[in-house]
Amino acid sequence: MPIRNTAERWGGVSIALHWLTLLAIAGLVVVGLVMQELPNSPTKIQVYALHKSVGLTVLALTVLRLLWRLVAGTPAPVPGTPRWQAFVAQATHGALYVILLAMPLSGWLYNSASGFPLKWFGLFALPRLSGYDAGVKAFALAAHEWLFIALAVIVAVHAAAALKHHYLDRDPTLSRMLPGLPPPAAGNDASKEP
Repeated sequence: MPIRNTAERWGGVSIALHWLTLLAIAGLVVVGLVMQELPNSPTKIQVYALHKSVGLTVLALTVLRLLWRLVAGTPAPVPGTPRWQAFVAQATHGALYVILLAMPLSGWLYNSASGFPLKWFGLFALPRLSGYDAGVKAFALAAHEWLFIALAVIVAVHAAAALKHHYLDRDPTLSRMLPGLPPPAAGNDASKEP
């Protein structure tokens, strides 16, 4: 597998960043839904700190992914892809990148407006995006929650489209991003018998 993207497929760096981001987001979703129900305790503070640190990691991974896209380019759509599908795929990717930037930033803003310090895995402190402000805090929390809903919807559509390409269209769209997955066979051999 090439490190850089080619016209036919995603390269190793793009694939690694894609799946690392997905794993981080899956962890954030689980922790984000559970942490609100925890009783006030040192464990709850540690879980919140972990959520914030992983969220900041997603922000860094997203910036890195965008920079890598500029350097390595992107594969062309699979031959035969209708223009409208290529446009929808580009729009979906664009929306995902915007959300993957905005969601951690809204969490960072919420944390800042709440008056809490922010450290990345306890290693170093990050600057506040705002002083304590109840209005900014409410706005940032609402934005964070709505961005989560938008992310869930777009990721579901993105995954459904990838599965559609693989199982219905039988094209290599999914296998270009999933190492080890062979492209689907072009058609059912049994249907081609004389």
